[in-house]
Amino acid sequence: MITDYLQTVDWSRAQFALTAIYHWFFVPLTLGLSVIIAIMETLYYRTKDEFWLRTTKFWMRLFGVNFAIGVATGIILEFEFGTNWSNYSYFVGDIFGAPLAVEGILAFFMESTFIAVMFFGWNRVSKGFHLTATWLTAVGANLSALWILVANAWMQYPTGCTFNLETVRNEMTSFAAVALSPVAVNKFLHTVTSSFTLAALFVVGVSAWYLLKGRETRMAKKSISIASAFGLLFALLTAHTGDKSGAIIGRVQPMKLAAMEALYEGRTHCPLTAFGVVCADDYKTGEQARLKVEIPSLLSMLTFRDAGAFVPGIRDLVEGNPSQGIISTAEKMERGRRVVAELRRFKEARAVNDQEEAAAVKRLFDPSTSEGEVFMRDYYPYLGYGYLSSPEEVVPHVPLLFYSFRLMVGAGTLFILILALVWWSNRKNLLEKRRWLLHTVLWCIPLAYLASQAGWVLAEVGRQPWAIQDLMPVSVAASKIPSASVSVTFFIFVVLFTALLIADISILVRQIKSGPEKE
Repeated sequence: MITDYLQTVDWSRAQFALTAIYHWFFVPLTLGLSVIIAIMETLYYRTKDEFWLRTTKFWMRLFGVNFAIGVATGIILEFEFGTNWSNYSYFVGDIFGAPLAVEGILAFFMESTFIAVMFFGWNRVSKGFHLTATWLTAVGANLSALWILVANAWMQYPTGCTFNLETVRNEMTSFAAVALSPVAVNKFLHTVTSSFTLAALFVVGVSAWYLLKGRETRMAKKSISIASAFGLLFALLTAHTGDKSGAIIGRVQPMKLAAMEALYEGRTHCPLTAFGVVCADDYKTGEQARLKVEIPSLLSMLTFRDAGAFVPGIRDLVEGNPSQGIISTAEKMERGRRVVAELRRFKEARAVNDQEEAAAVKRLFDPSTSEGEVFMRDYYPYLGYGYLSSPEEVVPHVPLLFYSFRLMVGAGTLFILILALVWWSNRKNLLEKRRWLLHTVLWCIPLAYLASQAGWVLAEVGRQPWAIQDLMPVSVAASKIPSASVSVTFFIFVVLFTALLIADISILVRQIKSGPEKE
């Protein structure tokens, strides 16, 4: 039974990763393209030029195809928390469910209401009302992303909650602390700005295709004019928010930072590895990145804003480093097992109605008492470690994180350069002569999607083995259901999502080839 449960955990992880990856193919374009469309319609509203109406409708068609298919994968993703991760949902449902409820009630309903006006309200409502509906659709889409990312950020950095011993659940004490935590704010800003960059590259790339084909030249140039400036701005903001992300990760998820830098031994004046080769995944035998190009002291500077700061490595975090105030994972496991034992003790005391024993445990979980203050400060934060079987479990997949990070950062840097060059070339009316640049931008579309997926791999694989950082590992978060039921639905989803993705791409390609409506 234990073996089957572990298989259920693995299949549940695979199914959730599959759904999230496919869903993320659709979300970034929806977030950014909705804003670009709203900008174009604003130009139509101000100029009354029918050209902008035709251009807006064309990009709106592509947005609609992507939006419709993306919704299907998103709904399935949320249901999986209840079906595949019921232990997780029970433990933190009061907290995790709140932002998702706000997303459904406020953002998704607003988005789905006004998108109907946006698509079917032409010549049925006033131009001003239609423009308002388009902007509210864009706002609704990004608000929807906000609340989902708040929920995800809480998993990375649990805050604004307290543990209820009676129900064995975490309960929210401050919605503001959950919604405005530094992880939540920066995760939203980084995700949205990178999504805007992807959408801009999509518009620029499609427009470049029209220029290469000698079709719709005016629409292509005007679209590039808007999208390249829009994309350049948000590519720079993505770099800025990415820098802040690294600093935050170094403080709240130091193992993720160490893994994505393949930093096995902590150092002061720690350099940043710009490029390197990592092969080993075992922290005991793993080597520092080879063939590497380092920038001296930059990792210390970016993480702690101090060139001489100590950045802990994987061995420091696993084996401990008393001189730096870092306790070992083995010690955290002992403290976590103490918490698990007290929870079991409380359950057994209640089962036999031993009020005195139950009251003794309650005092431990009550931070207002002297013994409870110590216990909740020094032991409870390591609850999740009590379920680990070995210290090595806290080390995520180092090579995957190392290369994902460099793919994301490298692609982001390239996008800044390409968008700046495209904007300048288009402004000087040189773009059509630089066919190599048009081809490059076209290839930036799949690269942008790859970089976006790499960012999510970094965020989610980097916090393994945790479903909730330090409080609940994935090994106890899954539902206790037969592994066969999850494996069967996994393959069903593979077929279904692949079909949806193929349909999305084929419809988009067909719509692009047919072009905007005839004048």
